[in-house]
Amino acid sequence: MKEIIRKGKQAAAKIRRAHLLLAADEAEGGLKMTDEQIKRTYYVSLRTIERLRQRFVEEGFEVALQAKSSGGPQVIKIDGEVEAHVIALRLGPVPEGRNRWTMRLLAEKMVELKYGQHFV
Repeated sequence: MKEIIRKGKQAAAKIRRAHLLLAADEAEGGLKMTDEQIKRTYYVSLRTIERLRQRFVEEGFEVALQAKSSGGPQVIKIDGEVEAHVIALRLGPVPEGRNRWTMRLLAEKMVELKYGQHFV
């Protein structure tokens, strides 16, 4: 872990996770800091420390240093045709009793016009 910190070429988050693991290290020569001390020193939540420690124990050192995957690329939920309808609505007359279109109003109107399946 100390090598990763010294190199400084890794992503800042990875270096931060290495610092947190070193702080919690209870082995000989480790910092042996309590979670409360780590929280105050590195400005992280107790939950962050708990999750990192759990990940280290369950999945190993290398995995604990990596950012958790977000589950893959975002799926496009609407196509150009639906987008065109949203734009047309937005540029059209505002619903009675309203000053402007809101996201909620646009979404409700799109569902009413049977474009709702694109938002699910």
